[in-house]
Amino acid sequence: MTKGWNKSDWRSRPRVQMPDYPDQAALAAVEAQIARMPPLVFAGETRKLKRALGDVAAGRAFLLQGGDCAESFAEFSADNIRDTFKVILQMAIVLTWGAKVPVVKIGRVAGQFAKPRSAPTEVVGGVELPSYRGDIINGFDFTEGARVPDPARMLQAYTQAAASLNLLRAFSTGGFADMHRVQSWISGFTDEDEATRYREVATRIQDAMEFMAAAGVTSDTVHAMQTVDFYTSHEALLLEYEEALCRIDSTSGLPVAGSGHMIWIGDRTRQPDGAHVEFCRGVQNPIGLKCGPSLSTDDLKVLMRKLNPENEAGRLTLIARFGAGKVGDHLPRLVRAVEEEGANVVWTCDPMHGNTIKSASGYKTRPFDSVLREVREFFAVHKAEGTIPGGVHFEMTGKDVTECTGGVRAVTDEDLSDRYHTACDPRLNASQSLELAFLVAEELQDRRAMQKAAGM
Repeated sequence: MTKGWNKSDWRSRPRVQMPDYPDQAALAAVEAQIARMPPLVFAGETRKLKRALGDVAAGRAFLLQGGDCAESFAEFSADNIRDTFKVILQMAIVLTWGAKVPVVKIGRVAGQFAKPRSAPTEVVGGVELPSYRGDIINGFDFTEGARVPDPARMLQAYTQAAASLNLLRAFSTGGFADMHRVQSWISGFTDEDEATRYREVATRIQDAMEFMAAAGVTSDTVHAMQTVDFYTSHEALLLEYEEALCRIDSTSGLPVAGSGHMIWIGDRTRQPDGAHVEFCRGVQNPIGLKCGPSLSTDDLKVLMRKLNPENEAGRLTLIARFGAGKVGDHLPRLVRAVEEEGANVVWTCDPMHGNTIKSASGYKTRPFDSVLREVREFFAVHKAEGTIPGGVHFEMTGKDVTECTGGVRAVTDEDLSDRYHTACDPRLNASQSLELAFLVAEELQDRRAMQKAAGM
């Protein structure tokens, strides 16, 4: 995979969605400093995730990927990390119940600091300035000084990512993730008047856990009920940062992206001969590829060969993002292209990015019903094609924000201004995220029935 590849080869390829730093000497100094720092994740962890994603590709597991649109320096806190982790755990148990297979949990965390933008500049009150590209690159404040790309921000991003990972590892193994604790949180959600329709599922999960306890399977006797495997991911957009954290695995002698367990290539940066594909093809981590409406079948075939030339299970995840009502126009042709190539991939659904609208109140939002509709269309296409819908990918937070409309608590356009905290795209709040898990679990029961009928 890495024959003839060097981690800096991307620098000779066309680059898009990346900043031009005005102080090249300062940039070089920051890159050198980060290159001396320990990696944030380790090769053994990425290999374990790749094996787990291989199970997803085969239908023996399901992928849940979720977290912030763009991590913020200002909003960084232990409570925010805890609350998002807590919701992902709840969602995972509900999805496990629906799929009857393990759920692989990956957070958009500890690295999701950079964002592609639809335009290089933005205009406010007649003033035009460079677009905000995420805290790792420039500042959110609409001032000329804040919008200048600053390489020192990479150091702050590294520090925040390291602290986030330290806390997530503690939560994953220190008792916070105990299955009985998570079940009590789910019961609390379904006890609310608005969520009573999901109470039957919560009760059945509780009954199953009580049966296990009666049979002697408890947190005290089974270590797996107290701990979880939790992985991190982000879009590998800022390649200076990615290169600086690339390391050689002492076990295999192969390069690994030390910035996160899984990295993905965005829909705007997936040019087959571009810089981002060139960097990602050489590292051993699991790689995600966003697949939007403009992706041609020919380009998809080229990208699959470049990113996974050995057709390795768990290496490549295709993240479909089309928009509600458009899945049937695009996903079938891409699924068939994969089947024609005999490619080993994970198919997952990102129902967020194709469903962004501007509300009547002026806020950018995503309707809950559109998000759900895209998920259901994704499952329907795979059912029709006889292929495996492997996972879901949400932009969400554990906080009670009002950024996406709808859900059992019925956030309206008028509510958006109450707690609209995102710096970029609107996120599902805790209640909306868990409700989606219940609804996706219904789709997974159908998937399970289809697999049993096929003898899988």
